[in-house]
Amino acid sequence: MVDEFVSLFREDAIWTTGAGKLLVGRDAIAAFTRQVLPGAMKDLVPSYEVVHVLFIRPDVAAVKVRQRYFSPSGEQVTELGEGTPMYVMSKENGRWRLTANQNTPVATGA
Repeated sequence: MVDEFVSLFREDAIWTTGAGKLLVGRDAIAAFTRQVLPGAMKDLVPSYEVVHVLFIRPDVAAVKVRQRYFSPSGEQVTELGEGTPMYVMSKENGRWRLTANQNTPVATGA
């Protein structure tokens, strides 16, 4: 699962996690993901819904996503809140890659 996820990134990608940690490069993203992903997704089914795509150029897009978590039975796990990541993707050799990414929790309250 980790290798499949990490393969989506460019070699020099940048990623800011939901907790604000900056990761630079696929190796750093892989190390972080191997550390947190197995435990973070235990008993959770994540859902990623694309809510907007802005093509900056035909080979570069900004993608806004709604991120929610569900139990294996399909109930939304509301206490985890939602995320609203922004992915900048670039098309290279016919494949879209994650290039610069910010994973942000949805703010609650004012």
